[in-house]
Amino acid sequence: MATSAGFNHRNGVSQRSSLKVDRPLSVNSNPKSSSSSSSVKSKPLSSSGVRRSSTGSMGGSTAAAAKDDTGVPGRVRVAVRLRPRNQEELIADADFADCVELQSELKRLKLRKNNWDSDTFEFDEVLTEFASQKRVYEVVAKPVVESVLDGYNGTVMAYGQTGTGKTYTLGRLGEEDTAARGIMVRAMEDILADISLETDSVSVSYLQLYMETIQDLLDPANDNISIVEDPKTGDVSLPGATIIEIRDHMSFMELLRLGEAHRFAANTKLNTESSRSHAILMVNVKRHVKGRDSTLSNENGNNSHISKNLKAPLVRKGKLVVVDLAGSERIDKSGSEGHTLEEAKSINLSLSALGKCINALAENSAHVPVRDSKLTRLLRDSFGGTARTSLIITIGPSPRHRGETTSTIMFGQRAMKVENMLKLKEEFDYKSLSRRLDIQLDKLIAEHERQQKAFKDEIERITIEAQNQISETERNYADALEKERLKYQKDYMESIKKLEEQLMMNQRNYGSDKITNGQKDNSTDVTSNKENLSALEEVVELKKMLQKETLLRKNAEEEINNLKNQLSQWKRSEALGNSEILKLRKMLEDETHRKEKLEEEIAMLQSQLMQISFEADETRKQLDLSEPGKILGGLDSLMEQVRQSQLKESGNEEKSSIAQLFEQVGLQKILSLLEAEDPDVRIHAVKVVANLAAEESNQEKIVQAGGLTSLLMLLKSTEDETIHRVAAGAIANLAMNETNQELIMAQGGISLLSMTAANAEDAQTLRMVAGAIANLCGNDKLQTKLRGEGGIKALLGMVRSGHPDVLAQVARGIANFAKCESRASTQGTKTGKSLLIEDGALPWIVQNANNEASAIRRHIELALCHLAQHEVNSKDMIIGGALWELVRISRDCPREDIRNLAQRTLSSSPTFIAELIRLRIDY
Repeated sequence: MATSAGFNHRNGVSQRSSLKVDRPLSVNSNPKSSSSSSSVKSKPLSSSGVRRSSTGSMGGSTAAAAKDDTGVPGRVRVAVRLRPRNQEELIADADFADCVELQSELKRLKLRKNNWDSDTFEFDEVLTEFASQKRVYEVVAKPVVESVLDGYNGTVMAYGQTGTGKTYTLGRLGEEDTAARGIMVRAMEDILADISLETDSVSVSYLQLYMETIQDLLDPANDNISIVEDPKTGDVSLPGATIIEIRDHMSFMELLRLGEAHRFAANTKLNTESSRSHAILMVNVKRHVKGRDSTLSNENGNNSHISKNLKAPLVRKGKLVVVDLAGSERIDKSGSEGHTLEEAKSINLSLSALGKCINALAENSAHVPVRDSKLTRLLRDSFGGTARTSLIITIGPSPRHRGETTSTIMFGQRAMKVENMLKLKEEFDYKSLSRRLDIQLDKLIAEHERQQKAFKDEIERITIEAQNQISETERNYADALEKERLKYQKDYMESIKKLEEQLMMNQRNYGSDKITNGQKDNSTDVTSNKENLSALEEVVELKKMLQKETLLRKNAEEEINNLKNQLSQWKRSEALGNSEILKLRKMLEDETHRKEKLEEEIAMLQSQLMQISFEADETRKQLDLSEPGKILGGLDSLMEQVRQSQLKESGNEEKSSIAQLFEQVGLQKILSLLEAEDPDVRIHAVKVVANLAAEESNQEKIVQAGGLTSLLMLLKSTEDETIHRVAAGAIANLAMNETNQELIMAQGGISLLSMTAANAEDAQTLRMVAGAIANLCGNDKLQTKLRGEGGIKALLGMVRSGHPDVLAQVARGIANFAKCESRASTQGTKTGKSLLIEDGALPWIVQNANNEASAIRRHIELALCHLAQHEVNSKDMIIGGALWELVRISRDCPREDIRNLAQRTLSSSPTFIAELIRLRIDY
């Protein structure tokens, strides 16, 4: 970050989709145990601002902080601190008494008018020049820090004349003497001591408001941060600021050192190291509240066995803002001049705007001018908002500064009349709960899959074992049965054969015996009968054996049937197992359904967040979107030359205006400085020309004097980014005149601007170049030449920046070009497809047709309507998806003129009508 001559840098220091619950602080309860209740706001203090009792102090517990000793909840607490005399005052004011007298026991201050008359004022705390830094912290900031730890927003601010000890009180590091530590260091010590680093978090941003520009002290390159205000809650945020999470006190000290090293300071008569910017330290504390978790239940109100113990953590968020205001000063006393004088004017203007807001709030005015300054916009929550605020005003004892001391005291008196509506901010951390549910679901799925696999493996093992046993048993019984059958069959056949042989033998014997021995018939018959009986008995025995074998075979068959029954039982158990698996699958589907429900709820909350962001963007369209080319720059070097040569007879030390500079120095002299060897002189000269070009009455003189040619040569000959940015802004101003547009094109301006856009990285430079080309795009005569020299390609190339201001200028240029093409097509001077479509601009146009930024969206919608008026473009627009955007514009566009233009375009194009009929879309 560049600094002007005579300046130095001082040494020293420096995010769910969630459901928010705002809880106002109860008057009679401790913030730590407060629950949701209606906000309480008492009557303001009396007009004198004097306390009627002084029994309490700014210190004490958080419970006492909910209601101050005047009975007014949320009132701004004000303390006054007196600086001891410095060496200069000890010498210069040796014969004079101090202009203030402190009565710390009565919390009263007397301001002497003269030796016999004085005014008396009462404050919440009066700190003498002997008050320690610890005492100051305990009575001013500690109650605010405790409230922040309990979930409230808090502000600690120092106000006073330059050199009265504001930075010493707030930002002193105390590296050599720990007793000298300021409020910033002590507040962070208390915060880190009270939180748990495992569950809680602390993040820090450190900024400065310098010349009405918010700059990041932790990242000097980030020097133009915008302010975003929530239209519903009024909360102020800085989305572009660097946010660093703090884990220990040493890292915080390093951040303070880094930030203070980048803060602007200068040497004045009142202070050798005077702050030239307002420093803002933002500390965001996020704490998980134990014992107040909210149990989730399903849609029917019954807790499932899985989600019964899952609870959404309750989170409290508090924001501490410590503001070290730059000191108010009088120019004749501080001796400011040059750039220091400009800084002093900017500081006094912002402090004046803050004083107006305090007056309006103290008097209960219907209108509070918070938009008059970025400082008042940043502090709108601290005065009349929802934050607990403590203000310490610092004064000096010297009677030479009685006027500044009186102004500071009256500022504090008015601030004591301001009341805030304190609110506790709680929310449920559904993101954390979602992560826990995902982990639990993954565990259940893995366990279910493991059990299912084990069950399948067990069923398969049992089935294989049963089949093996059945096969083995059948095989064994079949073999045994076959052996027995063969054995008995063989025995049977042998027995039959023996009986037949015996029978034949008996018959032979019987026949021979009958012939030869008739007399022996009786004895032979008896023997034969005995043998027959023996044979019959043997046959009976064989029959019994056969029956026994038959019985054994039946028993084997019954055992086989039993084994088959066991197999069927195992199959039934397998079926039961499959049903259990189906039940487990159903349980898994139920868990998946619950997860989908949670995802839908998260998506709904995200859509609500997107809606809130969209509404915030809608409110931002009225803020600070200015025309390109309005460039303000320092003129120190050039003004010194002018003072020496042309304004010697002028006794005042204030700078002349740009108009006076133009008249007294002369345009030719200013333009000659554009070719100076000193780069600083060249930069200041081009800034002067840019400011002159912003006035329409000067543009013709600049062009006639060769200023346009010089500016274009600067784009070509120099590589300085600042010169490119300012020169492009001046060219953009000149390009608003039609005659100048043709001169720019004739001198190769488009090629030079395209080259500058290709090499630039700074968003502001790209915005200026895009603004110049956008102005040229509005000239009907230059369409073909502008496209031929790469103007459209250069516009589309600058969208790489992604900066909303750059995209707005690109969209404006495309809209101007499309409008001229539409007019030329209507007049018959142009035929064929749009040059924008040929150069590939249609995809970007369709992509940004519904852009959140209203400035971008409005120009893109106009460009689409103008492109659609030429029938030859209709097929490409249908293929590229532009027809859907035209239908949306004709229905939902908030601007009636654009909506009517889209409706007329759709109804007049046969190609669009045919496509809409084919898609069955009502238009």
